[in-house]
Amino acid sequence: MMDGFAKTLRDFIVQANSTELKTAIYPRTLADFRMQVSFGMGSPARVPWIAFTTPEMKVSKGFYPVYLYYKDRQTLILAYGVSETEAYAEAWPVEIQNEANTIEAFFGEKVPRYGDSFVFKVYQLQFAKHSDSFAIVYAKSGELAGDKELESDLQTLLEYYGKVASLKIRDEKSPTSQGLFYMEKQLEDFLIHNWDNTELGKRFDLIVEDGELMSQQYKTDIGPIDILAKDKKTGSHVVIELKRNQTSDDTVGQATRYMGWIKANKGDDNVKAVIVAGSYDKRLDYALRMVPNIEVFLYEISFKLKDFSQ
Repeated sequence: MMDGFAKTLRDFIVQANSTELKTAIYPRTLADFRMQVSFGMGSPARVPWIAFTTPEMKVSKGFYPVYLYYKDRQTLILAYGVSETEAYAEAWPVEIQNEANTIEAFFGEKVPRYGDSFVFKVYQLQFAKHSDSFAIVYAKSGELAGDKELESDLQTLLEYYGKVASLKIRDEKSPTSQGLFYMEKQLEDFLIHNWDNTELGKRFDLIVEDGELMSQQYKTDIGPIDILAKDKKTGSHVVIELKRNQTSDDTVGQATRYMGWIKANKGDDNVKAVIVAGSYDKRLDYALRMVPNIEVFLYEISFKLKDFSQ
């Protein structure tokens, strides 16, 4: 998928150190992503870049993998990029925001642009004297970053981005969002039918009465609970709600309402809840800080092709 991209990256670095601003020679796509290159408009930029976005996102409004070349420091950063122009409705997962350094934190000082983006890989450029040739080494270890290493780094970040972006896109008309929403509608049935093989099934029991499964779409007078289970150790009720295509606030509010109903109608003071979501975003993180008896389980959608002729 990445074969040959290292040459494109090296061509980008060479051009970034010139005054040429044209980008027509660069590919417009890489794998399933749009690829955009900028050396500046009207005059050379202090931080040229190569960005990769899904069709639904823009460099001016989104989050995306991006190479940022800080020419004055001869430093190339492959980053979890964040738009400076307009914030997107969603962002990189909270674990990236909490654990990865921002670019400004990495340098320890204010930078000309993109300081709020997060560091994935940092490369130092070592130029030969009186020549355009250069080596790319990892800033942390000093080891050479060859073509295979450069392409592997990018592929790793793009694969991660593909999973994250598909779970966060809000445009319900987009093919990505429609596909995900369809899968989320099937998720409840999948969990029930595969209960014993899931992480939920290891900790919680489904409720069966007189040989009939009661857990799925458990009826209450304030609406059905997606799945109602019981803790294997304590016997307390567990409200399980799927985030589906809701906001985090809506999902947390819904879970707490059902917890209140269980407490009032089942006399269970130790009721807790589990939210099953595609990603752990910042809104969900802050909401759960105030509701300690709600946990989050993340799911992933995986596709495999099988040769039917074999």
